[in-house]
Amino acid sequence: EYDGERNAEGERHGRGKAHLPNGDTYDGEYEHGLRSGKGTYRFKNGALYTGEYLQNEKHGQGIFFYPDGSKYEGGWVNDQRHGYGTYTYANGDTYTGDWFNNKRHGQGTYVYKDTGSKYVGGWVNGKQGGEAELIHLNHRFKGKFLNGNPVGHGKYVFDIGCQQHGEYITPEKVK
Repeated sequence: EYDGERNAEGERHGRGKAHLPNGDTYDGEYEHGLRSGKGTYRFKNGALYTGEYLQNEKHGQGIFFYPDGSKYEGGWVNDQRHGYGTYTYANGDTYTGDWFNNKRHGQGTYVYKDTGSKYVGGWVNGKQGGEAELIHLNHRFKGKFLNGNPVGHGKYVFDIGCQQHGEYITPEKVK
């Protein structure tokens, strides 16, 4: 079902509302039959996206509310989280920073709600990687990370003024 403006060719064009066969709904702008411009898409499963579209894909700035209570607010390219944005997870953790093809990638800050700890630094393909600082309540670690783990030279700095310098070495597994 569609209720809205059309162009001379009869395509959805301009502002309109659609009820899709799968139970989803869309209220927003169309261009030559495709969602393009600003709109709100309500999914049958309870998810909701409100933001910009380009040729039926989330593209530009928008907010996606997921059924589990999490939400993403930020940039989209070709239906993927991409650019700068904030993801608030269902458990209350947050990530604010760079995204690339739906994954945390670049520079960003991840805050762990339960402990108040935060990771500030590099991300590679969704995992902690590169130079970063892991900040806890009364101490912090500054160094490099690879695949979510500290690696190589780094230091712990404690709020009482002490520091511990060292190197993380990956232990070899005994066969």
